Amino acid sequence: MQIAEFQQLIHERYYPTDSARGAPATFLWFSEEIGELAEALAHRERGDGDPQHLAEEFADVLAWLTTLANITGVDLTRAVHDKYVESGGPEGTK
Repeated sequence: MQIAEFQQLIHERYYPTDSARGAPATFLWFSEEIGELAEALAHRERGDGDPQHLAEEFADVLAWLTTLANITGVDLTRAVHDKYVESGGPEGTK
């Protein structure tokens, strides 16, 4: 699946609810998902993590990030291409 396909899938399934909620409230949901991902990563580091749960949390974070892009009018494919492909990405290390 390409980024654009995923963004369209999220738009088709959730846009009416997401846009009604708005960006500030959606960002709070996104932040909560980041917290859940952090918790899953901590379990992994302690050796008691569940790989399936970790993968699901990554998927949730990606879905909520995509939701934010949808309701703010950002084309993720274009954004990623412009920043990391066309311009070569930021200097230094990430």
